[in-house]
Amino acid sequence: MTGIQHTKQIIIGGLIALALGLALVPPAGFDPAQARIFGIVFVTLLLWSTGAVPPYLATLLLFALTLIFSLATPELVFAGFGSAAVWLIVSGFVIGAAISRSGLGDRLASVMAPLLTGSYPRLIGGLMGVAMALGFLMPSSVGRAVVLLPIGMALADRCGFGKGANGRIGIAVVLTLGCNMPSFAILPSNIPNMILSGTAETLHHASFGYTEYLLLHYPVLGLLKSLLTVLLVLRLFPDTVRRDAAAPQPATAAPASAAMQRRVGLVLLVTLALWMTDSLHGINPAWIGLATAVVLLLPRIGVVEPPAFKASVDFGMLLFVAGALALGALVNASGLGTMIGQTLERMLPLQPGREALNFMALSVMSTVTGLIATVPGVPAVLTPMAPDLAAQSGFGLRAVLMTQVIGFSTVLFPYQVGPLVVAMQLSGERLGHLLRITLPLAALTLLVLVPVDFLWWKLLGWL
Repeated sequence: MTGIQHTKQIIIGGLIALALGLALVPPAGFDPAQARIFGIVFVTLLLWSTGAVPPYLATLLLFALTLIFSLATPELVFAGFGSAAVWLIVSGFVIGAAISRSGLGDRLASVMAPLLTGSYPRLIGGLMGVAMALGFLMPSSVGRAVVLLPIGMALADRCGFGKGANGRIGIAVVLTLGCNMPSFAILPSNIPNMILSGTAETLHHASFGYTEYLLLHYPVLGLLKSLLTVLLVLRLFPDTVRRDAAAPQPATAAPASAAMQRRVGLVLLVTLALWMTDSLHGINPAWIGLATAVVLLLPRIGVVEPPAFKASVDFGMLLFVAGALALGALVNASGLGTMIGQTLERMLPLQPGREALNFMALSVMSTVTGLIATVPGVPAVLTPMAPDLAAQSGFGLRAVLMTQVIGFSTVLFPYQVGPLVVAMQLSGERLGHLLRITLPLAALTLLVLVPVDFLWWKLLGWL
């Protein structure tokens, strides 16, 4: 064991002991149940963020301790398994397996290769652009990842990037982030956006239009942040594209494989059309994905056979996502979320007339809340507090609500956003690689993009 690993274990052990102490001796303002929940949540977040144990094991620990000490009902603890997000992930694994197994990913990669493989920067920047464009068409970040990750990995093969190579990791990371992060700035394209919009309208009768939301957030959180992401990937995962990557590849698909590709392509086109028009027919994207998975699994019609299905669906990943959803629900149901929000509210230097400092403070408040309640939980925790925050800061109610977007789109650890974890799983590369981008990107967001965003909001007259 190295000295660093030993030190890490000592730190983790000390923090776990601290959490145990908090659970046994409740701090002021905590009742015994809240103290125990806080201790369990703290340990779970610690294990998820450090990778000290597999994520699914940390999730099972969360489930077991919460139920053994009767801190929540089984219905609340296991509510994640009934969430549309989990079933969208299941269907995503099946669709991804069908794209790879049929060779459709290779076929689409061969079409994109001449356009993207001229150089490594062109490849990384081009893939980010494709992911950003798809954010305007598909409402689900998992759905976008399901479509693009198999194609990206096929491009990695063409470019000579083997498993674990910088280029392959770079493609995986840029697509993972590109399928999720820019869409925080597009109102219907990410779950937290919709939770914020719905909660704001229900509690405060405050509504936001598509164009208004896009104009306020996309120039900085969409365009500039994506540019920073590309630059970080090129800096931290440098590589060189193989010279013959753009050259036409000899056709190797058998007639049966070509027919399979056409079948999967048709199913995928229908699925994309239904995902893109969900505002018209009202069917949840998860149920559309589930129906697609059924078709792809059907004997004779589908292309994913039982062994391939078992190999493609990662039950440990489903446990992790269900655990992340359960943790957010547990934090909110126990009142911890409100306590955290109120504590941050008291700590923040909010005062009318100090616009730049207030803007930064509200953005940081949302970011910190996302570390504990996870990103989908941020609007549920902070939206009820918006009138008080508006009075303290001197900002309008709608401006205070919109600062949440800056915070919950600033992700430090992948566990905060389930789709990031799923996308990296689809790529076959280690989740730890993503952390090398999210941490510096969060720092650059707070140090550079938030001040730029403040000036942009001032220009638009929001402050």
